[in-house]
Formats: sequence, structure tokens, C-alpha cells
Amino acid sequence: MKCNGCGLCIPNCPEGALQIIDGKVRLVSDLFCDGLGACIGHCPKGAITIEEREAEPYNERKVMANIVKQGRNTIKAHLEHLRDHNATKYLNEAIEFLKEKKIKIPLDVDKMKAKHFDGCPGARMMDFPQIGQQGSEEGKRPSQLRQWPVQLHLVSPMAPYYQGKDIVLAADCVAYALGDFHKDYLKGKGLAIACPKLDADQEVYIEKLTSLIDDAKINALTVMTMEVPCCAGLLYIAKQAVEKSKRKIPIKSVTVAISGKILSEEWV
Repeated sequence: MKCNGCGLCIPNCPEGALQIIDGKVRLVSDLFCDGLGACIGHCPKGAITIEEREAEPYNERKVMANIVKQGRNTIKAHLEHLRDHNATKYLNEAIEFLKEKKIKIPLDVDKMKAKHFDGCPGARMMDFPQIGQQGSEEGKRPSQLRQWPVQLHLVSPMAPYYQGKDIVLAADCVAYALGDFHKDYLKGKGLAIACPKLDADQEVYIEKLTSLIDDAKINALTVMTMEVPCCAGLLYIAKQAVEKSKRKIPIKSVTVAISGKILSEEWV
């Protein structure tokens, strides 16, 4: 299999049908694949192809027959995918298929009721007003932003505020979710922001990050993403840039929960 698990195709699948499982990108449900092939141009290994054919009516049992061959992790991802897209009918069919084949269901059946929202997990509507009531805020907190522009398409790798600095590469939503973003992560660093799901021409992002590493000679790169699946593509873009660059720098990955908590922070 040509796939090396880089994940560059994932942000370009708005339906959320692609996921990295066991080091390879898997189509966890062709129920949500629109067949447009937006992911194809973002595969550096040419591992994705599109097949034109008369499509049969969706058949969950046929899909499950293929899914089970890929192992427990893919089964689990497929069931979660059906749940998260409110596909209750297909979810029940998938569970019945597993029971008939005497295959252990990798999730608690009682918790597999579909959630009431449509679309990809990153677009799920949530309301958590209690979060804003926690803690106390007194006085004014100064901005730690020391540059402009910040959007990755607009920045120049040769700008003086990048030279020899530590850089934060943040997904667009991070600063809104993380209350202490300026104080804890931005202070004293250069900044670039990007959205791995919605931004076009992401090949340019790899080129600019490579230039930041080789030409601006940045010290380290902190990649900050949200917990939603589509956001993970930003870290893969950063890793691709490091692989292409002549200099090798450390990358720190920080994952932020929608609730504003830090889920993970590690050098990768």
C-alpha cells in the first residue's frame, strides 16, 4: 500500500470519511464520500484514486463486510462515524451485523445512540455557557502579538520578527478556545495561523514553513490544533515542511479541547 500515513488528504475530506488508523489513511465510511476526489491532489504518494461507476444504493452490510477485514480499530472508527453523523438506521444494522458474525463490538452498545447533529465532527453544535463563569478576570491583559500579518498565506518568511525566533503555528480557532493563549503560548514568539480544513492552496503552506526553517532559521515550531479530526492536518503540514527542509528543528504539538483545556502537549 502506497499510503505512508502523512494525513494530508484528511483536511480535504469535509465529510470526515477519512481517518488515520494503524498508521494508514482509511475510508471509514463511503456513505459520506461524495466522490469529488478533493483528497486526491493532496496525496504526495498517489495512494488515492477515484473510480467512476454506477453507484448501488448504500448497503451497510456490504460496507461492514469490508470494514471487518481492516481490524478492530477500523470497526470502531466506522461505528463512531455513523453515530456522529446521526445515521441511526445504519448504525443499528452495523451492530446487528457484528452480532451475527460473533465479532466483539468495540464500543458500549448502550452508548452508541446517535448524537443529534449532521455533518463532520468539527461542525457539531455545542453550548457550554458554564465555562465562561469559571475563574476570575481582573484588570486588562495586554496582547502579546508583536507582528502583522499573521495568516500564513500573507506572511513573509523573511520578515525580521521571524528571524531566529520560536514560532507558533496555530489553527484559526485555537486562540478563541484557549483563554490564556497570549500569556502561555504567544509571548515572545512569532505567529502564523491557518485552517487546515478551509484554506486553499495548502502546498504554499509547506513551502513557507520550509523557508521559515531554512531561510529565517527559526529555532522551534509549536503547532497548536483543536481536538476535532479535521484540525490534525496542520501538524502533518508542519511535519512535511520539516522533512523537506535542510535544517532540522524540533516540533511541539499542542492539542486544545473545544472546552479550552490542554489535552496534550508533546515534542513530536
